[in-house]
Amino acid sequence: MVRILSVFVAVLAVMTGGAAEAHTPVAVGQGLVSGFAHPIGGLDHLLAMVAVGLWASRAPGRAGIAMIAAFPAAMVAGALLAWSGVALPGVEAGIAASVLVLGLIVASTIRPSLAVGCAIVAAFAVLHGHAHCAELPATASSATYGVGFVLATVALHAAGYGLGRLPRGRDAARIGGSAIAVAGLVLLVA
Repeated sequence: MVRILSVFVAVLAVMTGGAAEAHTPVAVGQGLVSGFAHPIGGLDHLLAMVAVGLWASRAPGRAGIAMIAAFPAAMVAGALLAWSGVALPGVEAGIAASVLVLGLIVASTIRPSLAVGCAIVAAFAVLHGHAHCAELPATASSATYGVGFVLATVALHAAGYGLGRLPRGRDAARIGGSAIAVAGLVLLVA
């Protein structure tokens, strides 16, 4: 857990350090940094990705790792759909719903099977990936932007996983899941 949190802090330090250098704002926002900032800068993305990590921390054995791997894989698929011009209906509402549903799952004692858990995570991840790509800056490299949002996603999953594995992490996860669910409800209504 300490390693996971250390990696998360190191990645954040490296990513934010580039913005302080003598680069023009256009150059900084073109790829990796812009892609990394998107999931962290959007409350809906941030909460959903932390919730996946919290949920994964409660899963037995390697099931949590499978859920954490399913999210970025499906997110990339969603980004490729958007990049190819495929429109998905209700992306923003689906993302808000992902915050609500994932928060409720984390807050509850619901333990779906690995297949069901991965399917839920993957379905929501497609929507998140689609939204990430839809907001790709016009002059940015799609490849470096994609690497950035995948790295941020994994870092947010790791943060949630690490928090859930702390002593009394299950209690913290239930409280955090409840707060995430309330935020999801607000996002759906707003």
